[in-house]
Amino acid sequence: MVKAVDIAYETIRDGIREGKYPPGSHLTAQALAEESGLSRTPVREAMRRLHAEALIQFIPNRGAFVATWSKREIEQIYDLRILLESFAAREAASQISDLQLQELRRIADEMQAITLTEKPDPEQVTALNDEFHKLVLDASGNERLRTLLGSIVEVPLVLNTFRSYSVEQIRRSAAQHIELTNALEAKDRDWSGAIMTAHILSARNTLMKNAGKTTMSGSEPEEDTHDEDSSD
Repeated sequence: MVKAVDIAYETIRDGIREGKYPPGSHLTAQALAEESGLSRTPVREAMRRLHAEALIQFIPNRGAFVATWSKREIEQIYDLRILLESFAAREAASQISDLQLQELRRIADEMQAITLTEKPDPEQVTALNDEFHKLVLDASGNERLRTLLGSIVEVPLVLNTFRSYSVEQIRRSAAQHIELTNALEAKDRDWSGAIMTAHILSARNTLMKNAGKTTMSGSEPEEDTHDEDSSD
């Protein structure tokens, strides 16, 4: 049976990912409990878990807010992704199973098909992109690497990066997934690592380039006017 705290956690996390609660927005346990139909106890616990994952910030005497990131922090996060995910791709090239490769090809083909439409749906692209990268990580067979990357890869999802992409940029990202799949199929460690590095570097550069068109850090947290919930 699914625990209430897990339901609350997934509900809040999905709300952050999907932009319902944008970076910098104020969160209270009372409001979240009312929205989810749960009591405040599991909601508070879920908020603590999200705080541990750096998706929620607790500000003394002000309350809880969806995390924000400076440009420098975003650059550092992508630098870490380049190091860790390129290593994961190299490891995956050595041991990816036929079943994993088949699934990876399906995801890459589906993502490319969506990007070739007139107006690619950024939500669909984001979901497939997340699935693709998680599968590469799984194929690496390194559990510690999965733990290290856990909170890091959440940031692009929270920022909903693909919403700021042009159609051309989305298509280029999908094409890189196809090439990475080809490299993994060839069991070529160097090629796989190089493609993953180029792929994430391209994503970082695109995000920085589009910084003026999208809110990376959100607005500054507003002053807390809900004293009774300020510690939630």
